[in-house]
Amino acid sequence: MVFFTSDTHFNDPRILRIDRRPFGSLTEHDEALITRWNETISPEDEIWHLGDFARLGKSSVEALLARLKGCKNLIVGNNDAFETTAAHGWNSVQPYRELMQEDQLIVLCHYPFRTWNRMGKKSINLHGHSHGKLKPLTRQYDVGVDSWGFRPVSLHTLLGKRRG
Repeated sequence: MVFFTSDTHFNDPRILRIDRRPFGSLTEHDEALITRWNETISPEDEIWHLGDFARLGKSSVEALLARLKGCKNLIVGNNDAFETTAAHGWNSVQPYRELMQEDQLIVLCHYPFRTWNRMGKKSINLHGHSHGKLKPLTRQYDVGVDSWGFRPVSLHTLLGKRRG
């Protein structure tokens, strides 16, 4: 199965203050997000992280990636330093990607778009960056953890379909 997430901001103390996430400490925040990720994702699942993964050195990012289940792909966000993008543990790292899933073209970027490829042909745009605070356009979804109970989300859930 394929999942999407964004804006985990592991080890970033600003996130508790700026977004008022409901955790008592940064350690509690990070451990809760790791637990929810691993409850949702299986080792065989593919996950696309749409940016702002962590504020850690390369070895710490690699240790964190090793704790997280799934085949992990990164769409680079504005807070993803070289230490994050260069870490071993990513299946792929890029600024933008288009995927076909279940006959659906999905346009992935950290940033939300006003318009995107094949928008008029019912493609969808998945993004992060706005932390659930941006009014979406039709067929546009914020996959950030702030919008989905601090866990990754499947395409079925995004589109309101039942899991089968």
